[in-house]
Amino acid sequence: MKTILYIFAAIMVIGWIIGFVGYAIGGLIHLLLLIAIVSILYNLLARPASSI
Repeated sequence: MKTILYIFAAIMVIGWIIGFVGYAIGGLIHLLLLIAIVSILYNLLARPASSI
């Protein structure tokens, strides 16, 4: 019976770690997306006007 409890506890800890890391990476992905959008807008607005 103790072995089943240890296995269950290990599965719960691994699941908690995966959930915690996944949540942290989710925030990082949003931050990287925001940086990418800002850099694209900056490049579009800061580009010198072409002389035709």
